[in-house]
Amino acid sequence: MKMKVLCIALSLLAVPAVSSAQSPFDQLKKAAGDAGKGALEKRVNTKLMDEARKNQCSFKSGTDVLEPGCEKKLKNLTNALVEAKKQLDAGGVKNYKFEVSGHTDSSGDAAKNKELSEKRAEVIVKELVSRGVPRGEITAVGRGSEQPLVKPDNTPAKKAKNRRYEIQVRL
Repeated sequence: MKMKVLCIALSLLAVPAVSSAQSPFDQLKKAAGDAGKGALEKRVNTKLMDEARKNQCSFKSGTDVLEPGCEKKLKNLTNALVEAKKQLDAGGVKNYKFEVSGHTDSSGDAAKNKELSEKRAEVIVKELVSRGVPRGEITAVGRGSEQPLVKPDNTPAKKAKNRRYEIQVRL
């Protein structure tokens, strides 16, 4: 009798857990949705990185002041973000942010480079916001010389490649 009562008590404790668990179909649906979002994120980021590479604005040396002649490039970047937003919305993706990351070459003080790269990224963010990208959907991050494209950056051409900004979506 004691064993029967114990079994009934244990089975009653297990019932709520079973009812709240996802069915195998729900788990597959979520996995497929996550995989689809991952593929969409990769596709959008590839396009954004390509557009950022093609549309790099130059800054006056050692400052966060844009050199003249950047208008068309900023318009192209804005258009790329608008298109990315459409793709994300169509894919049912919510709660994403666009991230503009600033990068420097390895010359000079690392802490100052990180600060400068963040200021430059923020300038790009402000420019994109002024062209219609919602401020709540975009953020600036300074990376300094932490993530160089080329190592070592011991020539003017290599240094120039490392001084850049990138744009990605973060889900």
